[in-house]
Amino acid sequence: MAFSKKRILFIVNPISGGFNKVFIPNLIDKNLDHQKFDAKIIYTTHQAHAKELAQEAVTSDIEIVVAVGGDGTINEVAGVLESSNKIMAIVPCGSGNGLARTLGISLNNAKAIQKINDLKTTAIDVGLLNNKKFFNMAGMGFDAHISAHFAKSVKRGLLGYIKSTLKEISNYKAQTYEIIIDGKSIIREAFMLSLANSSQYGNNAHISPTASTQDGLLDICIIKQFPLRVFPILGYRMFTKTASRSKYVAIIKAQNFEIIRTEDGPVHVDGEPFSMGKKLTVGIKPLALKIIV
Repeated sequence: MAFSKKRILFIVNPISGGFNKVFIPNLIDKNLDHQKFDAKIIYTTHQAHAKELAQEAVTSDIEIVVAVGGDGTINEVAGVLESSNKIMAIVPCGSGNGLARTLGISLNNAKAIQKINDLKTTAIDVGLLNNKKFFNMAGMGFDAHISAHFAKSVKRGLLGYIKSTLKEISNYKAQTYEIIIDGKSIIREAFMLSLANSSQYGNNAHISPTASTQDGLLDICIIKQFPLRVFPILGYRMFTKTASRSKYVAIIKAQNFEIIRTEDGPVHVDGEPFSMGKKLTVGIKPLALKIIV
C-alpha cells in the first residue's frame, strides 16, 4: 500500500522578531522529512493574514499548520486551529517566544523543523479574554500599555521592548481592579494584572513559575505598585523564577472569573494590543489545542 504524505502548511511572518525570513524555505528543504510531508510555504503580507490562511487550511486537506513567527503570529494561527482536527506546530521567530520556550520548542529554527518530523503532539489549554483567545499570556495595566506603545515603534525585538519599558515606567500609575471569582469579590490596586496560561512573558521572564498550559487554570498575577528602585530586583526575580516570592506579586489560580476596572482601556492578548471596556470576562478551554512539541 502506498504511503500517503501528510500535507503541511508553513505560515511565515516575514517581519516578526525584527529580522527577515528569506532563509526559511531553504531550512525547510534541508530539515523537513519530505518522505513524510508534502510542504507548502506562504508568507503573510498584512495584519491578520496568518488567521486567514489558517482558516483556509481548516477547510482543506492540510493536516498540520506551522506558525513561523512570534507569539502574535502563533495566536492568529492557534486561535483558528483550536478545537479543530488540525495539528499545529511552531518555528519560533519572535521577540520573546514565550509559548515556544514554555513548551520546550527549540529556538534553533533548524531543530524546531526537525522535531516536526517526529510528530510528537500534546494538548494545551486556551485562555479567553472577552472574545479574544490567548495561549501564553494576556493582561492589562502597564504591560498592556507597553504593548500598545511597542506596536507603534519601528524598532522590534527585545531591545526595542526594553527601551519602551524604561521610557514609560516612571509615569505609569496603578489602577483599581475588582476580580470576581465564584461570586466572591476581591479589590486590588495593581500596576499590572497578568493572566498567565504559561509561566512567562517571553525571553525566560517568568511572572508565574507554577503556571501550566495543561492544568485547566489561569494564574491571575497581581503586580502591585512598586518603588522604581525595586524594578531591577523584580526583573531579576522573573529571570530566576522567584517572582512569586516578592511582596509586590500575588497570584490567584482560577478557571472562570470577571475583572471590573475603573475605565475602558488597553489590554494585550499574547502581546498584541487591543482596547476593551471596563468589564472583562475571563475563562479557559482545557486542552483545546493540539500542538507538536
